[in-house]
Amino acid sequence: MQAEQKNNRHQIILSALTCAFPYTIPIFAGFWFLGLTYGVYMNASGFSFLYPLLMSLTIFGGSLEFMAVSMLLAPYAPLQTFIMALMIQARHLFYGISMLDKFKGLGWKKVYLIFGMCDETFSINYTAAIPDHIDRGWFYFFVTLLNHFYWFSGATIGGLLGSLITFNTEGLDFVMTAMFVVIFMEQWLKEKRHASEWIGLAASICCLLVFGPDRFLVPTMISIIILLTMFRKPLEQKERYTESCP
Repeated sequence: MQAEQKNNRHQIILSALTCAFPYTIPIFAGFWFLGLTYGVYMNASGFSFLYPLLMSLTIFGGSLEFMAVSMLLAPYAPLQTFIMALMIQARHLFYGISMLDKFKGLGWKKVYLIFGMCDETFSINYTAAIPDHIDRGWFYFFVTLLNHFYWFSGATIGGLLGSLITFNTEGLDFVMTAMFVVIFMEQWLKEKRHASEWIGLAASICCLLVFGPDRFLVPTMISIIILLTMFRKPLEQKERYTESCP
């Protein structure tokens, strides 16, 4: 009897893994490329492979990990680092609210699902049509675990291979700038109206002129949050009007 129950449990877990894996294949390609780049970037910045290994394992936030390189190299500023990290990852608060119902009754898995939630994992777990015979808790778990492993392995291998690379890595830190530019362009192309993007650009330029290139980032993020909160209702009304128009 116990052996039969154990076999059934293994079958449930294996079925969830088999179902989850195809959803994560596109993430594998992107995470490995960015993870390898991040590991090489860390090595080129003077850090051993242990740094990308531990940071990808414990932080698991791509944009924040890239930003953390400059934070580690900058003078000790814990408050500024905390605020910047909170601003960069604040969107996960809204992800978590959206997943409250889906995570109910998942026991110990819920802790890891909350920790391991990233943009790509949220997108899959929120929208995936899970078959009735697949345990949703294990499905969510394996999507999160696989994506975490892709990033962790890519960053670690990049850190290990970074010391073997002989070409000039000067300017490699531009990959972080390029990543944010791509995210901005994707958002621009996705939306019909660009009020939020113009607010971000205006706030960035103003804070750059006022605070200078070394200290403008945190004031910019705070300004963007305040402005978007102030103009949220007018922006939402314009968005609904645009969608209702033929």
